[in-house]
Amino acid sequence: MTALLHYQTALLLRSQRWLPPVLLYLAFLAIGVRAGEPVLGTLGYVTAPLLPVTAWLVRTCLNQEPPAARHVASAAAGRTRVHLAAVLAGTLCGAVPGVAAVLLVTATAGPVGADGRTAVPLPSAALAGLLTAAICVLLGAALGALLTRPLVPARGWSTAAITAAALLTLVTTGSPANHALTALVTGNRTGTVPLPLLPLAAAAVLAVAATALACRLTAVRE
Repeated sequence: MTALLHYQTALLLRSQRWLPPVLLYLAFLAIGVRAGEPVLGTLGYVTAPLLPVTAWLVRTCLNQEPPAARHVASAAAGRTRVHLAAVLAGTLCGAVPGVAAVLLVTATAGPVGADGRTAVPLPSAALAGLLTAAICVLLGAALGALLTRPLVPARGWSTAAITAAALLTLVTTGSPANHALTALVTGNRTGTVPLPLLPLAAAAVLAVAATALACRLTAVRE
């Protein structure tokens, strides 16, 4: 699996198809992140886009191989393992800028709540930001795995489905991502640092289930 993961990651990096989502994410950060702003609110701002960014990267990894190369890799390692490696590669590539953004915000944002007076401990804020980033990355991976081949082979429909699903996942009450982001916003107002452990567990379960389903369908339908 390590060799397959390295292979899929190298394909993504060399193809430069990671540039559009990552550059859009960096532009989003450049527009909205300011040094000295309250840390929890800023963490919510930088973690939410990781969901569509990761979904985009996972979808890219699952579609980057030419069919002939995919068949060769599948014959050597199995369709399920190749598909899983592509999902993991996209997920890891989505996590890297997320972790960097959380650490940057923790280092530059103000350790206060929205009122500018309530102290917010930066180590706890960093942990909350990393957990929220993990939730968004995991849910993005789940969407990217489900809403592309073999379930949604048409790239146009896949893009539209991922965009709509990512938006709904972020704004729908009860979604792990919405719960974690809302907790950051609430904590920003009250000065209390939330640790979204239950949403993280739910996101992990959803990501594992979605990836397992996608890998199973790949083995059956392709």
